[in-house]
Amino acid sequence: MRRIAYCSPLNPVQSGISDYSEELLPYLSAYAEISVFVERGLAPSNPQVERHLEVRAIDELPALHRRRAFDAIIYHMGNSPAHAAIYDMALRLPGVVVLHEWVLHHFKLWYAAERRGDIAAYIAEMRRRYGEHGERVARRMSRGQLLEAAFRFPLVEDLVAAAQGVIGHSHFVVEQARRVRPDLPAAVVSMGVPLPPQHDARAARAALGLPVEAPLWASFGHLNPYKRLEAALRAFRRFREDAPEARYLLVGSLSPAYDLPGLVRRLELSDAVVITGYVPRAAFELYVAAADVCLNLRFPTAGETSASLLRLLGAGKPTLVSAVGAFAELPRHVVAHVDVDRSEAALILAYTRLFRRYPAIAAQLGHNARSYVAREHSLPGAAQGYIRFLSELYGWGPTPPQRAALWSMEPERDAPSTVGSGAPGSDAPALADASCGPLRQTIAAVGQAAAELGLRPADETALRAIATTLGDLLGEAPRRDQV
Repeated sequence: MRRIAYCSPLNPVQSGISDYSEELLPYLSAYAEISVFVERGLAPSNPQVERHLEVRAIDELPALHRRRAFDAIIYHMGNSPAHAAIYDMALRLPGVVVLHEWVLHHFKLWYAAERRGDIAAYIAEMRRRYGEHGERVARRMSRGQLLEAAFRFPLVEDLVAAAQGVIGHSHFVVEQARRVRPDLPAAVVSMGVPLPPQHDARAARAALGLPVEAPLWASFGHLNPYKRLEAALRAFRRFREDAPEARYLLVGSLSPAYDLPGLVRRLELSDAVVITGYVPRAAFELYVAAADVCLNLRFPTAGETSASLLRLLGAGKPTLVSAVGAFAELPRHVVAHVDVDRSEAALILAYTRLFRRYPAIAAQLGHNARSYVAREHSLPGAAQGYIRFLSELYGWGPTPPQRAALWSMEPERDAPSTVGSGAPGSDAPALADASCGPLRQTIAAVGQAAAELGLRPADETALRAIATTLGDLLGEAPRRDQV
């Protein structure tokens, strides 16, 4: 059996990649003998990991590899300090790098300042790779000015140059890597997540002390200026004019550099917006279950594939995403895409009004989303994608037979559903006109939302974007005279 060294953060490190690895490992271990390497001093909090797998300090990897070579080494890399030892080892002992996002700029700034105590090295690298403009951005970033321009300077080139191969969870990341290194062996492997159980929304609200009947919006993840919360809150303020009882849940840790409470106060929404701070997984699932509509917006993007977004979709929630980077790759019958231009707030308002007025459309979008995650983002499928790429890269021959997972993260799959579909188990949308009303009427409502938020009622960008999504959901393409 092939032997794989697997380098990743694990819980209790608060990282989405910790959760990701703990969910993937039992399925990857069905194909190979896995040794997990973590930062020295870390004791995994998940008892299943140490019960079933060898866990070693990452600084032991070179000696163990010399003594008995691993068939593959996998390094999981994200844009956070949790990956410092992994970054060091990936440069020292090359293997396959899994890029969870394309931009590592903020990690590299932290690494130079805190790990090495040499901020000049960061500034010098920015100048060497990106010229005078890169140096100017670096000097401002090093003084604590968080600039959107940083997302144009990924600082990932050294990892890509050293890697024997790269795995990305989106075509966006893989295409960027191949531009840096055209000869790079690379593959897109879908991110796997467990299909979550579908909790009762009323019971979840009661458990969280939330109003049972009020419309509930929710955004999840680390809350920072890039999550488009100002546009979302502006749209929510308009939404409350028709639904004053509505609440907006902001669930996740808050960036210390972001005065989100101040923004909420300035928009006079303190009575309607709940900022929870970081919550454990069980509470996260309750908040997801409680929500009527979820917003997963971000720009600029680091090119990340969001596990939290896939969990929202897997829970069957109608979800709005920014139409950028990896998020733009999601099918239009699975999410509602929101452009990051002057139509942004208008689209948010129009979609959320639409879902409230026509619950069948929201239900169809949620149904499509859950089916998509079950089909395209299963944990067994993700593990198979890893092994297929490693087998091709290292010449292992045919994919080895799959054994049973060491432990299971997957609940039983849903039975094939016919809700809103033309055939059992199909995602093909087939909502009756009586359920969702005329398309023309809905598009007119978009024009009204645009006008209320300062756009022309006939703003073509906003109208055309939502009309396209509606056409996908309803199984009809809107005619040009409707937009």
